[in-house]
Amino acid sequence: MPEGLPEGPFAEKPTLKGARVTLRPVGPEHVEGLIESVSDPDVRRLTGSHATFDPDQLRAWYATRGDHPDRLDLAIMAGDEYVGEVVLNELDAPNLSCNLRIGLVGPRVFGKGYGTEAIELVLGHAFGTTPLHRIRLGVYAFNERARHVYKKIGFVEEGVERDALLWDGQWHDCVLMAILRPEWQAASRGLA
Repeated sequence: MPEGLPEGPFAEKPTLKGARVTLRPVGPEHVEGLIESVSDPDVRRLTGSHATFDPDQLRAWYATRGDHPDRLDLAIMAGDEYVGEVVLNELDAPNLSCNLRIGLVGPRVFGKGYGTEAIELVLGHAFGTTPLHRIRLGVYAFNERARHVYKKIGFVEEGVERDALLWDGQWHDCVLMAILRPEWQAASRGLA
């Protein structure tokens, strides 16, 4: 078993194709979709995002994502339309671990299977081309749709951060979930 990850496990920014979506390295050409996403009230609530963003900040952000070998930022494309992003970040190289984050542009694309397929594609890439052992995420307890998708894919609930989000005067827990390489391998072979 390898001792930690190489310095830049995500130096190569792949394009990953599925039946519904294609994942492409994010760039300035995707900024209008990102602006739609971070401006949508439902998306902001589901992701717990209190921040507001200037379009120029977002352009600069997406223009530099390809420069980071320790993270993988991919645009979720349905045909030629940007419908969200999926990100592997917070790399913990010595422990072969990272975080997964996903956001869709809003309710008009929810429920179409885009997020599920995007996560499956990025997990296949991460576990198929790097020695990563663990991919974790956090999801707010009220986001039942996302929790269902994560469980269906193979993520396991590991704990709860109590009162992690204050939204509209109410506290909400964050559910911590993770999938391990052997769990993903078993699920991808139909053994889970």
